Amino acid sequence: MGVDCALFERLLELGARADVAPGRGLMLGRQGFHFQGRYRRRYRLALARAGVAAEAEALAGPDGFAEPFFRAAGLGEMEAMDASAYEGAAHVHDLNEPVPAHLHGAFDFIFDGGTIEHVFDAPQALSNVFAMLKPGGIFASANGMNGWPFHGLYQFNPDFAWSYWKRAAGCEVLRVLALPANPAEPPIPLPDAAETGRRLRLSRPFPEGRVYLYYEVRKGAGARPARAAWQSDYQARWREAAPEMTEA
Repeated sequence: MGVDCALFERLLELGARADVAPGRGLMLGRQGFHFQGRYRRRYRLALARAGVAAEAEALAGPDGFAEPFFRAAGLGEMEAMDASAYEGAAHVHDLNEPVPAHLHGAFDFIFDGGTIEHVFDAPQALSNVFAMLKPGGIFASANGMNGWPFHGLYQFNPDFAWSYWKRAAGCEVLRVLALPANPAEPPIPLPDAAETGRRLRLSRPFPEGRVYLYYEVRKGAGARPARAAWQSDYQARWREAAPEMTEA
């Protein structure tokens, strides 16, 4: 994938946060910058809201990749990790395997713009992201949730973010959205199902077409490595009968 208009808006919002400072960043897969001219006005408004003085068309590098955009958005100097060197990734590594120790705690910001859905061992990929984030670092992810047939190995549900990152890994979940690839469709906040004890039910129809599961998490002081997570609604059902199964 790459940074389209829908992700452009969300990442500019993230970079404009007062508690986000640019540092060393990593893209999982070298992300392209996909300017969509039909949304030109949305690009201009998003840049103005974020206080970024730039033209969206100029935020792609000469080779079409997204490093200049991330820099302008306040998300830092980005490196890339990929299983192949064919797009010029600085770090050639298969995310199905543990990352080398010299990359542990190396990055302030990591962006997954549709890479983990192509990794067979998704739990190992998540463990790698956790290991590579610095304490206080932020991970932003956008993978297929619906409408991406034949695209990757997986499509993901919101509990993927809440159960793994919040409860299993002890990170702060900043937001979880059903994000339509069509930016004219508003994103839908997806709360933690553990708060209600039942699977999510939307109060409006689910968007048609391609929809990302987009989420942002921060690796806080209480974070810990995790390889397993229980689905939220099952945790709620089991809490009284078998509390040891729901302990962090």
